[in-house]
Amino acid sequence: MIINHPLLGPRDAQEFVYHGDASLIDRPDANAETALDDFHDYLYLRDNPAGSHKELWFHEQGLRSWLVVTRDTTTQEISLVELASDYAKRRGWDR
Repeated sequence: MIINHPLLGPRDAQEFVYHGDASLIDRPDANAETALDDFHDYLYLRDNPAGSHKELWFHEQGLRSWLVVTRDTTTQEISLVELASDYAKRRGWDR
């Protein structure tokens, strides 16, 4: 599988490490009254979608950057790759 890194261009997926659902960027607030339940859900509850899915990947053997990769889990086709920092800012998660 080839991941088209936004800064480096096409790279082999072996250079990256998969880290799960991109929603992991949005950490719960540790000071909230519901923090215990929120962190439980954050750590242990995951969807297993078939189809288009946003995933968090780390470019371990290169720029050491975090990416959000939109990939179809049934065909492995990648439709979008963006820096995780840009994705988080756009979603308002850049606290």
